[in-house]
Amino acid sequence: MTMSRRTVLKGLAAAPFVAAAGSVLSPTVAEAATIDASQFTLAARSGNKYGEFAALTAGLAARLTTVDATTVIADTNRSATHLTSAPSTVEAFATGFAWDSDDQAVDYWIPQGVTTSADAYGNGVYPSGGTNKVVLASWYFETDPDGDGVDEYTLDKGLRLTFVDYNTASTPTYRHVLLVEPVTTATGEYSFNPIRKHAGGIMWYGNLLYVVDTYKGLRVFDLNTLFTVDTAQKDVCGLHTDGLYYGYGYQYVLPQSYAYDNAGTYLRYTAIGLDRASTPDSLVVSEYSLSGTVDYTDGTFNGTGPGTTTPKVVRWNLDYTDRQVGSLTASEAVTIAQQKIQGVVSRNSKHYLSTSAGPSTKGSLRTFTSGDSTATTVCDLAIGCEDLSYHSSGASGWAYSESVIWNASEYVNKRYVYAVHADGT
Repeated sequence: MTMSRRTVLKGLAAAPFVAAAGSVLSPTVAEAATIDASQFTLAARSGNKYGEFAALTAGLAARLTTVDATTVIADTNRSATHLTSAPSTVEAFATGFAWDSDDQAVDYWIPQGVTTSADAYGNGVYPSGGTNKVVLASWYFETDPDGDGVDEYTLDKGLRLTFVDYNTASTPTYRHVLLVEPVTTATGEYSFNPIRKHAGGIMWYGNLLYVVDTYKGLRVFDLNTLFTVDTAQKDVCGLHTDGLYYGYGYQYVLPQSYAYDNAGTYLRYTAIGLDRASTPDSLVVSEYSLSGTVDYTDGTFNGTGPGTTTPKVVRWNLDYTDRQVGSLTASEAVTIAQQKIQGVVSRNSKHYLSTSAGPSTKGSLRTFTSGDSTATTVCDLAIGCEDLSYHSSGASGWAYSESVIWNASEYVNKRYVYAVHADGT
């Protein structure tokens, strides 16, 4: 059997942090350096082998009811538990929630990414001119949750996205939707497939959702276009033999609308974050490594071959007018000799990282400035900490008294989505 996605992507939690010379480095010391950003490039892609995404989506729209994200936000069907105090090992706690008992206990759906409407729009609410306060989270399906090399679940259902209505923080509610890629069948009919990836990080910008594809680059989804599908068939995705469309029992599916494929030096697209402090706005991508050296042998990577294997944070400028990547060549790249980076956000040259330490040890929020020699710890995070999202105190429609950083944790019965004070106090 093949190794599970968790085993391949996250590695053994107990492995030491080993430098190139073979010496063990303290987890409180991480060397950083600025490197040539021009070696990191993207290739824009508007379709797949089945056709243009726009045409495929239009074909589906002729068969299915189209809704937008506001419809889903208003149609939540699960209740989360508001957190009144810091969960797990979290310090500098500001706010947060825990998933319901079913989502806490399920072993085959693993939470990973987090972003909020404070990423989507500068005032913190969605849509533009609206009032919704929203948190989004991504999950991947794990066929081998115990990591023993034997699949406990034979059907990989891909990726799901959770819309959390956070308008009333004391009683948050949510709904899962399935992420899909539009395709055509062998007979030329419009359909869609599950996306069997890791979705380790997500970023919401305007109407667009960016999802990292570990080996390939970035997938983009338009939150103005979701489809309502039938729910009776829990193990069917796409057009079924009965002529109906299904999304593994979920009522809504969100089709991919665009892509940015890695075209330069190999890069591991582990996590993604939005920087609204930069000019122009920009996105940053970070790399995961088990022991301080990034592995490019565990999958089929897009690009021109391995370069610097020290974990990196790479930045691309964004175009505010259409919410797409503004330049296909990176504008900044820095290395950071830090193991197990799970999330990243930046504020100009200041970078924040979430770093994990396995299923029984607390994670950390760490920070460094481009060109600095070390990273320092801001505060402790939850066990199993994952993606990050920065929420500025300047978000007038949904603001906290000071800026906070959101995080999500992944392990069964330890699953929280929460914000910590960005300065660690």
